[in-house]
Amino acid sequence: MAVADPDALLQRPTSRTTLPDRAGISPVPVVSAVIRPIRVEPLLALEWSRAVEPTGPIGAARRPSQTRRAWIHRAPESDVVSLYKRVLATGAQVTAPWWLRALAQDRLQSRMGGFAIEDQVSEVLDRRTGWAYMPWAGPGEDGYWEYVPSELDAELEVGLAAAALTLVPTTVMFTDRHQGWLDVVLAHAGHPTVDPSPLAGPADLRGKLQLLENGDLSG
Repeated sequence: MAVADPDALLQRPTSRTTLPDRAGISPVPVVSAVIRPIRVEPLLALEWSRAVEPTGPIGAARRPSQTRRAWIHRAPESDVVSLYKRVLATGAQVTAPWWLRALAQDRLQSRMGGFAIEDQVSEVLDRRTGWAYMPWAGPGEDGYWEYVPSELDAELEVGLAAAALTLVPTTVMFTDRHQGWLDVVLAHAGHPTVDPSPLAGPADLRGKLQLLENGDLSG
């Protein structure tokens, strides 16, 4: 988008000519104007919203690989990181997937490395009974995995009071807050919310899967 320079339309006489008046009245002077160049100010926040917008619906996606339909997934990696950093520099509050946040902090080697971690998690959970991928976060946000049976377990724990509480199933989320790249929140009901526990990558997830499904990481 272009924003006109406030002085762009400033008229500055550069020459004077006269147009003959057909009625014999005084000649009318014509003042030519100099139009200064237009100053272009790209709206980075808008540009970023388009960069993370997927092409086509992703609501039926069953794994992260099926949601990689935006510019940030297919454009040259250096261009994606550069645009993200430029947006951050403006102070704008924007959403970005975990792997891009990690890339911008030089804590992840490549976008493909991030995709590989997501795919490894899919291999662990996709065919495991009871786990479902939830892709319907907003554009640029990460999807997450839920252990659906754990929601019923949380409801049974609080009994009749469950109707007035928010039930949260056991959830595995991607994160950039540590280099295991995965957090887990065990099933719970009500508030306060439960702080996430870190996992040391897909291998740790696989090793603790039975504990997660049992709702206890202390074993």
